[in-house]
Formats: sequence, C-alpha cells, structure tokens
Amino acid sequence: MRVLIVDDERLARAELRRLLASIPDVEVVGEATHVDDACRQVEALEPDLLLLDIQMPGGSGFDVLARLDEPPDVIFTTAFDAHAVRAFSVNALDYLLKPIEAERLAEALERVRQRSGPARRASEPTQASGAPLERVFVKEGERCWLVQLSQVPLITSEGNYSRLHLAGHQPLLLRSLSYLEEKLDPSRFFRASRQHLINLDFVDTLEPGPGGTLVARLRQGPEVEMSRRQSQRFRERMSL
Repeated sequence: MRVLIVDDERLARAELRRLLASIPDVEVVGEATHVDDACRQVEALEPDLLLLDIQMPGGSGFDVLARLDEPPDVIFTTAFDAHAVRAFSVNALDYLLKPIEAERLAEALERVRQRSGPARRASEPTQASGAPLERVFVKEGERCWLVQLSQVPLITSEGNYSRLHLAGHQPLLLRSLSYLEEKLDPSRFFRASRQHLINLDFVDTLEPGPGGTLVARLRQGPEVEMSRRQSQRFRERMSL
C-alpha cells in the first residue's frame, strides 16, 4: 500500500512515519506540507492512500480532494473533531484524532485493504448510482469513529437526531430517523414504529403483542413493539 502523508507539522509527519514503519505492506512514498504540494505529489506519485490533515497552509484537506480528478482513498488525521460529518460526505474511510493510536491506525488501514482490488472496482458504480448508506461517523464524548451500519441492531429516534444502539455504546447521530430510513438498505432495515428502526439480521424471534401488534426480540438489543400499521406491513412483507 503506497501512502502519501499530508500534514504541515513536521512532528506529526514523523509520528505517522514511525507508526507506519512497523506495518509490512505499507510504503510511505512521500510527504506534503500544503495544498499545492499535496496535489502535485498525488499526480506524480499516484499513492493508494492519503493520510490527510485538515488545517494547513493554502487551504484545507478538503481543498486537496476537490482539486483531484480521481483522489485516492483518504484517512483524515487531525486534532479537531468538528469536521467528521463533512469528512464522511467526501467518502473518507476513517477519521483519526491526534494523538493517533497505533491500534486505531491499524484498523483504518484494514478498511483500505478491504476496499482494494476487484472489490473496490465493483463497488464504485453502485456508489455513483445511489447505493444504500453503509457507514456513518459518530461522536461520543471526545471519541469519533466510523460505524458500519450493518452491525447496528437498533436505531431509535431522539427528535431530529437518531441514537445508534451498539454493544457497549449508544452514540448520537445528527440525522433524523426518517432520513436514515430513506438511505438505508430496505432489505435489511425495517421501520418498526415512529421511534424504532430495526436491523432484520438481528431479529431472533417474533411474538404477538397487544392489539394485533408484533414484538421483535433482538440479539444485542431490547424487545421492540411494532406499531399496528407496521406490524401489518411486516406480515405482508414476510408473508406471515
């Protein structure tokens, strides 16, 4: 994996080089310190991955991506968590907060590996044609990370926001439940009620509830009582 480090801070670049030196399949092909330099080196070196800072002289990391016709995969490395939502909108694979932990960097690089080769090429046309939303950035306290939505058993509504129910974590997402319902894979996620969106992959059993409703028992989650209307839709969908 050919990596270009883009950061205006010398110590930050050196730390990334140190972390990457212990990873056998990674080669640091260059370093850039500002927007123009980064764009030139991407075109000259054709790296597989950018480790990209956001704030730098002459613009931002987002400006680098905007100027590239075919940007490589991107992992943002920054001291600021305020740009995570925008980073996801430009299809960043991860968003690492400084000081960067070796374990988090290794996880992010594994995502790049999973996207390489034929698997990545096969996925690109689908993304362009409006594929279902597969991952989101979330923030909990000082931590910001990428969540694969296929691993989320339950999403609940909190006003204009949504709560992701994961094992050990319940981060808030700054999107409404209705927005997520439109963007998620309808073969996997089902709107059980006004307050609940369930992942059908995590449904263990279905039981009859009061007034003709259905109650879904979720692995790694609570029981969810479907509304009457959605219970009927679920029966029709599943031919129950």
